[in-house]
Amino acid sequence: MSVSSEHSDVASRTLRIGIVGFGPFGQFLGKTMIRQGHLLRATSRTDYSQLCAHMGISFFRDIGAFFEADNDVVLICTSILSLTEVVRSMPLDHLKRPTLFADVLSVKEHPRNVLLRVVPEESDVLCTHPMFGPQSGKDGWKGLTFMYDRVRIRDEGICSSFLHIFQSEGCRMLEMSCQEHDKVAARSQFITHTIGRILSEMEIQSTTIDTKGFEALVQLKESTVGDSFDLFSGLFVHNRFAQQELQNLELALNKVKQKLVEKMGEEEQD
Repeated sequence: MSVSSEHSDVASRTLRIGIVGFGPFGQFLGKTMIRQGHLLRATSRTDYSQLCAHMGISFFRDIGAFFEADNDVVLICTSILSLTEVVRSMPLDHLKRPTLFADVLSVKEHPRNVLLRVVPEESDVLCTHPMFGPQSGKDGWKGLTFMYDRVRIRDEGICSSFLHIFQSEGCRMLEMSCQEHDKVAARSQFITHTIGRILSEMEIQSTTIDTKGFEALVQLKESTVGDSFDLFSGLFVHNRFAQQELQNLELALNKVKQKLVEKMGEEEQD
């Protein structure tokens, strides 16, 4: 069933959403969910009890009590590198009923495989990637892409209601398999981060004679190094297509270098 074909009662359905990992991205998503009227709970290694109280969110220091809180959705907002440890440590025997497990990681095959391996068979799995964050989405989500893969869905109502959170904000809803996402992301997101990190290692800075192209490179460097190195390494370690793209980048650089060396040789002969 497509998101656009949902019944009208989906929009008004209030979900009980439990967020695992209440860092900056979890907080960013939580603000919109609260504004829409959903009931939020959160648990995290860091104590966010005061922030949650201010936002109107119930914070659980005890993860067992969190899973006993009868959530409709458990939304995983951990880092890529910590996902396996976090999911394996979940006391899933505390679940009262089948629950929708969703993630928002920047790689997709990895969380899909972990969730299918660990969460109970009767629980649903939805893998998603909001292609925006606190900076790009600070003025709203209209027109921003929300990718999702309905990996294992039995409760269509809960799944559709969760997807409606993003659809109602004007997101461009893109259904795509986890494999296809990682293949495309390796050629786009990972390469973008890699180029940005290379420029950072080169310590490039704005000059008095910047071209528009160079200004864009400086901006790319600043935006990518603003993200943690854990995110960057996670994009590589847990995307099986990224290693090939890194090799392709090295080959391309060597080809360009070889052409320049050959041209220099031709000039020296004249």
